[in-house]
Amino acid sequence: MWKPQNPFAGISQEELCSEQFARKEDEKDALSKLRNEFIIPTKADLKNKRYGLAPRVKDEGPNGTQASQDSEQSVYLCGNSLGLQPRRTREYIQKYLDTWASKGVYGHFKNLQDGLPPWLHIDDAIKEQAAKVVGALPSEVVVMETLTANLHLLMSSFYRPTKDRYKIIIEGKAFPSDHYAALSQLAHHNVPPSALITITPPPPDSPYLSTENILSIISQHAATTALVLLPGIQFYSGQYFDINLITHHCHLHGITIGWDLAHAVGNVPLKLHDWNVDFAAWCNYKYMNGGPGVIGGLFVHENHGKVEVAIPDEGPEGLADRKGSKESEEQLVYRPRLSGWWGSGKESRFRMDNVFAPIPGASGWQLSNPSALDMTSVMASLDVFSLTTMEKLREKSLRLTAYLEARLLQSPEEKLPYRIITPSNPSERGAQLSVLLDPGLLDSVMEILEEEGVVVDERRPDVIRVAPAPLYNSYLDVNKFVKVFQEACRVAIERVKAKGEQNGEAA
Repeated sequence: MWKPQNPFAGISQEELCSEQFARKEDEKDALSKLRNEFIIPTKADLKNKRYGLAPRVKDEGPNGTQASQDSEQSVYLCGNSLGLQPRRTREYIQKYLDTWASKGVYGHFKNLQDGLPPWLHIDDAIKEQAAKVVGALPSEVVVMETLTANLHLLMSSFYRPTKDRYKIIIEGKAFPSDHYAALSQLAHHNVPPSALITITPPPPDSPYLSTENILSIISQHAATTALVLLPGIQFYSGQYFDINLITHHCHLHGITIGWDLAHAVGNVPLKLHDWNVDFAAWCNYKYMNGGPGVIGGLFVHENHGKVEVAIPDEGPEGLADRKGSKESEEQLVYRPRLSGWWGSGKESRFRMDNVFAPIPGASGWQLSNPSALDMTSVMASLDVFSLTTMEKLREKSLRLTAYLEARLLQSPEEKLPYRIITPSNPSERGAQLSVLLDPGLLDSVMEILEEEGVVVDERRPDVIRVAPAPLYNSYLDVNKFVKVFQEACRVAIERVKAKGEQNGEAA
């Protein structure tokens, strides 16, 4: 596969590794102003053992030096796990609280000057911007529930096993929750667990799953497969799958396909409608910055969200059978689902007549009224996304991640004590680079990074995940991270050597 050259390939190591170079890149970055939309924790915030933000202390001489250093912003490269808080989130939530305090139940219905949308309509209010993020029609998306709950709700509609087609295909190293969900769906339909087919790389220890391998496994089991469920971006390796091609391949074989977009939404441009994706689900707390455990979202293609009126049998006997009965009412035809009152049309929700008339599109999959608090938090983040486009964010992300890659491959050590396991081809990755450390280094490296105010996350036994999010991360962030990280690796290696020598003496 053709791979474009790293844009920093022709720059000398001395220049590339300088702080001045990083600052110049930030000055050229048209999206750098978006960083001001977020609260970046300081080093003191991260070390503070009390609730809330640490006091912002200025350097007032020798006694203030440490306080000044701790008041520096941290290097936060963990948006793949939990995004930072937008500044407007506090403002929006305060409006929610004020509405609840002053209006009570009327907050569901009242349009308030300078306020938020009424809670009854808040799900509709954020559809348009949510649809732009995932490349969908507003009617095809809804903000609701949480990721795995949404996957279950969607699979209850789209996994329809038959005698001939009953298998579910997932990725072998899928996030455990997806694995559990698929197995439990099989059990729910009394299908044996052996019907779960997992796609693994030909070398079992490789993190890379080629598109050719994925298509090959799907083709191999096509005649007996009812559903394929894959991640848009693999959580461990950071590999970005070819959603368009894989979806097309499944449809050629008559297979329904759904996507877990937890690590893709807000990270890479998506075109779910144009790619004819059947369904997808995601969380809103990673690159979407909605807050820990916040309400998620789902997509259902318009082809599957239609609600139509059944054409009755117009013969004399048919008319006679229906006359004067409840069946004389309109009979609606729609994709089966687990239904709840919030998925029914707004005009019928409060009739209490037990006639479910689903909202056309994804909203018809809603169950209970969504948390207005959660919706408010998601709205705050979506309003930040509205200040740019996913295409512009992707353009910055490609360059910022390429800079991170180039810096990691430039090391003062003769041999790198780590390797990048995320694909080197930019089209096969998002913002995240997963770095596999030599055995025995992880604990020391993570300890030093935390002490220095650098936030990344780990996946044991030896991987750290580094994700420069284009909404708020900078080239200077990357420069600081690499310097601290490489020094941490050096110290960790020395500790391992010292421990080995001590063990040798003890022996």
